[in-house]
Amino acid sequence: MEMRRLGRTGRDVGVVGLGAWQLGADWGSVDESDALAVLEAAIDGGVTFIDTADVYGDGRSERLVGQVLKAHDGLTVATKMGRRVEQLAENYTLENFRAWNDRSRQNLGVDTIDLVQLHCPPTPVYSDDEVFDALDTLVDEGRITSYGVSVETCAEALTAVARPNVASVQIILNALRLKPLDEVLPAAQAAGVGIVARVPLASGLLSGKYDEHTTFADDDHRTYNRHGEAFDVGETFSGVDFTTGLEAVRRLMPWLPAGATMAQFALRWILDQPGVSVVIPGARNPAQVAGNISAATLTPLTDDQLAAVQQTYDDLIRPQIHDRW
Repeated sequence: MEMRRLGRTGRDVGVVGLGAWQLGADWGSVDESDALAVLEAAIDGGVTFIDTADVYGDGRSERLVGQVLKAHDGLTVATKMGRRVEQLAENYTLENFRAWNDRSRQNLGVDTIDLVQLHCPPTPVYSDDEVFDALDTLVDEGRITSYGVSVETCAEALTAVARPNVASVQIILNALRLKPLDEVLPAAQAAGVGIVARVPLASGLLSGKYDEHTTFADDDHRTYNRHGEAFDVGETFSGVDFTTGLEAVRRLMPWLPAGATMAQFALRWILDQPGVSVVIPGARNPAQVAGNISAATLTPLTDDQLAAVQQTYDDLIRPQIHDRW
């Protein structure tokens, strides 16, 4: 697999990683054996970057990742912290960071975590010098090697990129969410900050497998968060209206490379964007893992294919969401 530098971490990672949210919660039930099979299939396929969070299943995802860490070297594991408490800026303190970090290190079974990211904190956090001083302290204490941020908005990303020790920014980027291309990716690339592209398939919309009759389990955020009832609606289908998203996918289908799936086309589109370090699709079984990984072997998309994504976005998606995040 192609390797790219993950910003200021100084680490090289495979361009297709694994997002482990679904192994914890919020995507319907995934039993432990299936979750471990997904992790093993990813590693066997060349994945070297795994992204999790302390809130995914209240630590379940971290613990599952920790199980495979014991048997494999050469992995870069990123976790996130901050979403297990009330979302108030005053909760982002060194004391809390140490407590959250202790729990994550225990879950993962490591003394030092490769990358810890603030997990979409309140916007004022990004402008608080004391927050980033506290993160520097975690590095100095040997608890973490590097730190980054996971953001909801492009404005938050740009504020974070300006911080001298932010190693990476995790942001929603996919063929239905193009705004980061305008300023965030160029700014991150110029600053040497890594870009971790999350929600790359728009919660499965860009898999090409859904239609107007598709339903999801009650404990799946694609059922209970369609209007932002539980967390930022941008995390569910990238904030795109489901019906509009289906129409966008139908417009893109004729542009797929021969033999490629819609999901692979969508992942390849992300990998073709300058400044992207790694994309982190989730998977619920080894077959999905293999399909995602194979996107890295596709030939870069043509100018016409890239233009089709842009046109579809401009026609259908831009009016709905471009100014929101």
